[in-house]
Amino acid sequence: MKQSIVLILVAGMISFGACSGNNNSDSSAGVKDEKVKTETPQAKVGLNVGNRAPELEYPSPNGELLKLSSLRGKVVLIDFWASWCPPCRRENPNLVRTYNAYKDKQFKNGDGFTVYSVSLDADKDKWVDAIQKDNLDWRFHVSDLKYWNSVPAAMYQVRGIPSNFLIDGNGIIVAKNLRGPQLDAALNTMTN
Repeated sequence: MKQSIVLILVAGMISFGACSGNNNSDSSAGVKDEKVKTETPQAKVGLNVGNRAPELEYPSPNGELLKLSSLRGKVVLIDFWASWCPPCRRENPNLVRTYNAYKDKQFKNGDGFTVYSVSLDADKDKWVDAIQKDNLDWRFHVSDLKYWNSVPAAMYQVRGIPSNFLIDGNGIIVAKNLRGPQLDAALNTMTN
């Protein structure tokens, strides 16, 4: 009975194009994209466009602690996803294509583009397997392996995945919840 309920809930989430950790919360699927010009490096820390993105420091699959701030100077997509999330896995080919197209580009406020992937997985082997199968070739993959109890997801108020934050070279949030062509368009406006 319990498995049937879980399958019904998962099927319902898949039909809406997002995986949600709380049925009463807003899903990122219905969030309108927010974009603004970058503010000064002294911007306050927060989750709104124009704020400095909160620091993240979590372990990679090999146990190395990777800091978001170590990517300062690059344009970064902070991408919340999981191996068990079908909409995330369907978006991964778009993300790989965008990464390959922009990783070496010069931006108005950043030198190159990368992805800081935050997984909401609980099973390390499934997480690592999905990274390999989906060809997620960037170096910055992190997870605390706590599923929906993920500390970074809570910190960023992520209630549905996939969810993402685009930050400039100063770590300022310039857009949220961009997919496919929307991400390409935002990156195009930021290139020199």
